[in-house]
Amino acid sequence: MLGLAVVLLASQGCAALGLALLTAGVGTGAAQGVSYTFDSIGYKTFTTPVENLEAATLKTLKRMDIDVKEKEKTDSGIKISAKAGDRDVDIELDRLTSQTARMRVDATLKWIFKDRATAVEIIAQTAQTLDDQARLAQSQAARAAMARPASMPTIKALPVSAPAPAR
Repeated sequence: MLGLAVVLLASQGCAALGLALLTAGVGTGAAQGVSYTFDSIGYKTFTTPVENLEAATLKTLKRMDIDVKEKEKTDSGIKISAKAGDRDVDIELDRLTSQTARMRVDATLKWIFKDRATAVEIIAQTAQTLDDQARLAQSQAARAAMARPASMPTIKALPVSAPAPAR
């Protein structure tokens, strides 16, 4: 990989392109696992039903103060149109299986410029929302299990002052 970087740097007019290609797909933190099309549309597949992904996406958009303009069912899932400042955000949630859904986020500035950073952040924050919901469900289940009284055997005791039963 180092050799490729040296070759790319040595070819003068293409160095910037080469380095961009070399670093494409490299991410940190929650943005890892996000794929992109050539025109910076972000994709990520989640192991959750599309209905759960929709709920997490809407909760995330609300938390990020992104206005949902329209939501519609499609043949493959759900389409959400939103507005983040001066950016148009189109989100598609596609059902892949009953337990797997894919999120596609296209953030555009003035119909031409793609905003990869906003697309990545929406995907990363939605992933965080799903993780938080799973942790909350686990802790609630654990608390509920601890709150249930354990079955205790019933012991019948006679008062101390009671006479002993006749034999």
